Amino acid sequence: MNFTDVELHLDADLASTKNLTEIQNLQIKYLGRKGIINKLLDNLSKLSTEQKKKQGKAINDFKSLIENKIKLRQKLILHTSFESEIDLTLPGKKRQIGSLHIVTLAIEEIVRIFKTLGFIRMSYPEVDWEYFAFESLNMPVNHPARDDFESFFIDFPRHAKYGRLLLTPHTSSGQVREMKRVKTPPIKMINIARTYRPNWDASHTPMFHQFEGLCIDKNINITNLKGTIDYFVHEFFGEDREIRLRPFHFQFTEPSFEVDISCSVCNGTGNVKNIKCKLCKSGWLELGGAGMVHPFVLKSGGIDPVGYSGFAFGFGVERVMMMKSGLKLDDIRILYAGDIRFLEQF
Repeated sequence: MNFTDVELHLDADLASTKNLTEIQNLQIKYLGRKGIINKLLDNLSKLSTEQKKKQGKAINDFKSLIENKIKLRQKLILHTSFESEIDLTLPGKKRQIGSLHIVTLAIEEIVRIFKTLGFIRMSYPEVDWEYFAFESLNMPVNHPARDDFESFFIDFPRHAKYGRLLLTPHTSSGQVREMKRVKTPPIKMINIARTYRPNWDASHTPMFHQFEGLCIDKNINITNLKGTIDYFVHEFFGEDREIRLRPFHFQFTEPSFEVDISCSVCNGTGNVKNIKCKLCKSGWLELGGAGMVHPFVLKSGGIDPVGYSGFAFGFGVERVMMMKSGLKLDDIRILYAGDIRFLEQF
């Protein structure tokens, strides 16, 4: 039987195969120990040495052809069998999709609220020079916040003009940067970033987020500050929540205030089931600081404090989220504990 006849028989056999068992039988018939290829090889003994080399190569090439044809048919049967057993039109398994972190949700809502007032969102360095974090904000070298125990300084060569490098302790470091960027008011900025301080308790974490509001223009006064904060509180917390501005001292604002909100955990009473509230301890919880931008800070930003005035405030995002009505979070640390039972609720 010559190669052409063998190939014609193989093609006919392959066309009639319907399953893998029949494919295996064909492999034995053509490629097995007593198969057709081996019978062709047995005939080589009758040939001369030169003819053996030539015919042997031709038989090996023909064997490769048969193997490839059988493999192609085997793949086709496997594919056909797969399609017949599985309905490819059925929907696949849905991949579980996670949710945004509660802090991210808070940031998105904060940005949305201030956007309606015309504030644009900015982002300034989390690793910054102490000039922008302190000196440009009227905080002298001997200010307690500049102590190594109060801020995270980085082991890095000092800058000749801007001093040491640190993890920024507040978003206020973006105030002067924004003034230098805009140059001529009006300025309405909301700066949101991670900030760092070495604190750890029910209402503090070493890393937390702040959002900094800055508004500078002609004839800006405390009424504008109070109205802006009132608007935010009522939009974010609801109409039933109360705030108070408590006189305080900050180096970069004058006059200065701390902004408190009635505690949502104890409903402003200071007690939960006759036990002092773990979070606020008094019925009020500090959201952050605020005040009129100090003339020195305006000068640091290249703005004339005679022709312009402004207000600024800085709130902790996590602290604000904890006071969300109905949430009743009494420990800020749970936000970063990685407890899936807590996180999957948002």
